[in-house]
Amino acid sequence: MTSRILVTGGAGFIGSAYVRALLGPDGPPGVTVTVLDKLTYAGSLARLDAVRGHPGLAFVQGDVCDTATVRRLAAGHDEIVHFAAESHVDRSIEDGSGFTRTNVVGTQTLLDAALRHGVRTFVQISTDEVYGSIPEGAAREEDLLRPSSPYAASKAAADLVALAHHHTHGLDVRVTRCSNNFGPFQHPEKAIPRFVATLLTGGSVPLYGDGRQVRDWLHVDDHVRAVELVRTGGRPGQTYNIGGGTSLTNLELARQLLDRCGAGPGRITHVADRKGHDRRYAVDHGKITEELGYRPRTDFASALAATVDWYRTYRSWWEPLLVAV
Repeated sequence: MTSRILVTGGAGFIGSAYVRALLGPDGPPGVTVTVLDKLTYAGSLARLDAVRGHPGLAFVQGDVCDTATVRRLAAGHDEIVHFAAESHVDRSIEDGSGFTRTNVVGTQTLLDAALRHGVRTFVQISTDEVYGSIPEGAAREEDLLRPSSPYAASKAAADLVALAHHHTHGLDVRVTRCSNNFGPFQHPEKAIPRFVATLLTGGSVPLYGDGRQVRDWLHVDDHVRAVELVRTGGRPGQTYNIGGGTSLTNLELARQLLDRCGAGPGRITHVADRKGHDRRYAVDHGKITEELGYRPRTDFASALAATVDWYRTYRSWWEPLLVAV
């Protein structure tokens, strides 16, 4: 089936990886992509260089809260895959207003346009953080949402608004909730690139609190493959967790990165813990495995080594971004 796909946030870390996958040599046939991205500090057109000359790619610089732009674009597309979001927890703690605007109002604006113009499918990209801290076990899609940070709360609100449009209006909405992503082109405000950048520039890794917070790690390539499975085979009105299968404490992660960068244990500095810091995230991705055949393919150790090598090689890409960290 031919699909004209509008990808919001397509110049961001995960959104651009999805666009590259769609338009790459192994991508689906008959697909054209329009990227809508505001190009804030977190957006970079360099992430799209690999597909910049593809005849099926168009780029529009714009805001998901801009009703006129969103309606104009929705009118010419069959599907929307919505990655655009403010996503850095620390920034949301400092000022959550932009997170509410972009993540909630922006999602509402897109949903309104999707309804108005008969968009076939709307995929809402979300996060495991909406479940809050999980003391044991793993969160399932039907579990209560208990977001702790302003960022997570804004994403939970966006998910609920999107699903309400399915239940009320019959819009084909599908929600994905992923664990922590990593890979090339991630902004150095995020944990792995921040730790690597700090080590490569001679600094010490800043580790929140005791470093015992647990996160599940998902390579971005596995994530976008799962999103595509949901877009093409998911069920309307359903939510799908996407996990990576590698759970580490932040301290364990830091030690692995120290080893990859040839640094000793003295290069870790414990700093005051983040306000409201969730202790443990974990998602059960059995549903997407059973229904759509998803399994993470990426070996964590090899992928982490390749990611460190990428940051070591492409310092010219990330060094200018350190001013925004």
